[in-house]
Amino acid sequence: MNAETASNPFPTSAEQGQSSSGANGLNGDVNRVRKVAQTLHEAVDTLEQKLGTSSDKMMSLQQEYGDMAREQVRANPLAALGVAFAAGFVIAKILR
Repeated sequence: MNAETASNPFPTSAEQGQSSSGANGLNGDVNRVRKVAQTLHEAVDTLEQKLGTSSDKMMSLQQEYGDMAREQVRANPLAALGVAFAAGFVIAKILR
């Protein structure tokens, strides 16, 4: 190994204490990184909470509309069959 690659590019805290030059700069960088990481962590937590409530709302809407569709099919089974056939026919014509 040569002199350039012999030094550790990622010094540990023990190695930082041994070096008197630049120690304050490294501590400042570490503090900035910690602050950024904390801010990002809080942002991710906030986003997770918002998505959680939104997904719960979507699941309840899906359940509600699914129940309405089942009721319609039970009330008018022949009409539901005709609509399904027509939709399949149109989609088949479009995809050809």
